[in-house]
Amino acid sequence: MTHIALPLPQRVLAVGAHPDDIEFGCGATLARWARDGAHVELVVLTDGSKGTWDPSTDLGALVATRQEEQRAAARTLGAHGVHFLGAVDGELDAGTVMRRRVCEVVRAVRPDVVLGHDPWKQYRLHPDHRHAGQLVIDGIVAARDPQFFPDVGTPHRPSSLLLFEAQVVDHVEPVDDHAVAAKIDALLCHHSQWRSTMGIDEAGPDMDAQRAAFVARVRGEIDAASGEPFKLLDDL
Repeated sequence: MTHIALPLPQRVLAVGAHPDDIEFGCGATLARWARDGAHVELVVLTDGSKGTWDPSTDLGALVATRQEEQRAAARTLGAHGVHFLGAVDGELDAGTVMRRRVCEVVRAVRPDVVLGHDPWKQYRLHPDHRHAGQLVIDGIVAARDPQFFPDVGTPHRPSSLLLFEAQVVDHVEPVDDHAVAAKIDALLCHHSQWRSTMGIDEAGPDMDAQRAAFVARVRGEIDAASGEPFKLLDDL
């Protein structure tokens, strides 16, 4: 396993299944790169409409809220913008339609480094994460080869792919405290997910302790690895 940082990329594209997935998976790495001058853009594949435990929630309002939270998180990381591809949460598939859309974004952004879910992680329960990882792989293959979707942009081949939530970790991207703090702040931008995802109940008497526990958990995961862990693919 290597802890040697990749050379600072000029352009970066991170792809997540849902709002907040990117921040959990690679937020500190993106924050460090953006601070050091990289152009960072994000892709969120689904609308996040399953992100509530309340069956009476107005789903249209929730989707709008989650987009605003994601934009705020992107600004916190220093990203230049977010592409929302709008698949229904929980119904993402890795078929040709979505592959074409991912290919189109890759060709438009022209990243040196792409980051996304590991599609080969064992025992992964959430189908969107599985399909999101497959779309990253398939979208890169399509984007690099001119015979795939020839009417969509100019072919582009990234130099590296970093898979987060990796089954096999062989690369750790070192991050500093500033980048870790930006990751935590970006995660906390996803206010609608505090209770369901982060264990922070604003209605309860222990909110401050729960928030502190969440922050400690995020910091602990990074400290244990001395950075953010990935599977590195650099023969694309």
